[in-house]
Amino acid sequence: MIPPTYRERKNKDGLTPHELSTEEHKDLVLQGEKWMKGTTIHCMVVAALIATIVFAAAFTAPQMTGIPIFHSEANFKVFVVADAISLSASAASILMFLSILTSRYAERDFLQSFRF
Repeated sequence: MIPPTYRERKNKDGLTPHELSTEEHKDLVLQGEKWMKGTTIHCMVVAALIATIVFAAAFTAPQMTGIPIFHSEANFKVFVVADAISLSASAASILMFLSILTSRYAERDFLQSFRF
């Protein structure tokens, strides 16, 4: 973050502020990429495990002749809705982590400041 009038000025080595920043922070970009990929892989594994367990839970309800035994009870309906929501959330998070994993890690991507 510099004043607009300084953007094109050069230092004694003939570098603009952007060029100097790029040169000085090459290792930080590589470290950021490595950290993001490692974190994303671990989170994606957890999301896949949760999705697997939720998917299996949906099909292992006690059944008689193909119809769940507890199909008329309110607790079973709450279970089915919660199971569907958690499966959808897990699938969405897997897709989100996959998009993070396949994104390019250019210097411009790290220039953005996120404020809440």
